[in-house]
Amino acid sequence: MTIFCSHCHRPLQAEMSCLPRRGKQAPGASKPFRSTKSASKARRDQINAELQALRSLLPISAREKERLSYLHTMALVCLRLRGAQLFPPDLAPPAGPDLGTELLSLLPGFLLVLSANSKLIYISENVAQVLGLSMVELLAQGDTVFDILDGQAHKEVCKKLLLAQEEPGREVTFVSGMRTSKAFRLQHGGNRAVAVRGRFMALRWPASPSSTAFLALCTPVARLPADGDAGAQDDLFQSTHMLDMTFTDVTESVTYHLGYHREELIGQSWYNLLHPEDADLAATQHRAVAFGAGAAAETVVLRLLHRDRTWAWLGVLAQRDCRDHSITCTSRCLR
Repeated sequence: MTIFCSHCHRPLQAEMSCLPRRGKQAPGASKPFRSTKSASKARRDQINAELQALRSLLPISAREKERLSYLHTMALVCLRLRGAQLFPPDLAPPAGPDLGTELLSLLPGFLLVLSANSKLIYISENVAQVLGLSMVELLAQGDTVFDILDGQAHKEVCKKLLLAQEEPGREVTFVSGMRTSKAFRLQHGGNRAVAVRGRFMALRWPASPSSTAFLALCTPVARLPADGDAGAQDDLFQSTHMLDMTFTDVTESVTYHLGYHREELIGQSWYNLLHPEDADLAATQHRAVAFGAGAAAETVVLRLLHRDRTWAWLGVLAQRDCRDHSITCTSRCLR
């Protein structure tokens, strides 16, 4: 029995003659795109050349350029592009690198600039003195401010940045642990607590999210107390409160930390001393302790009013005593 070709209806022996040969195309057919090893290598070489060109334009030392991975290179390029959008070269103030380095050395901390959506735009070079990580190494953590903060602080920091964004020019402050180098953690037992003080400012008019930035000074403070960590007694004072946080007793050392005598505080509400921006966070912790069947809430960083009308930063750990229906606060001064 003869089998016929489905293409030309000729016997099977002639079938091969009517089909396109390998490596050739039927007349009128478009040329298919085929990925070959040589084509893939050519594309990789082209990408590598572009990345090398971008890397050569970055304003960092040659030693740092040699250590950059492709991802680090792209992260730095994105950082520079965001900065150029907010600070066009023709509007930037003239300042030489020597003057910049000299001024940075006089600061008590490092400078941080964020976009309206919390993306990193600028981190001053002296960040390495505070966190043990260079600006390049810090960008390896991510490209938003939340990538360099301890995870527990994200919610509170987000609220503070939203508050500052709703009222441009209003200064907000928060304290949070920031990621540090492994060597720093081994030496100091953990990440670095940093007080961030800044405000949103319109860099060009008319103001818009693309022309608004959060400018802040980040100053290191004492190590945040771990939950349940008694720490040095010189930095501590304890207070006892009714369930509504009215003072019933406080240790005499409160005079050293806040300037008040013990008798001045007894009968007064703890909330009278709180900074208005910290009231929501304090109330959340208060509810957690009051209804927590004796459990201690996590340590929170709050500002309390000193007798000289300045604000003192405290790490506060609260715990409820179910036997006499009171709340005990252990407060550590963050210097």
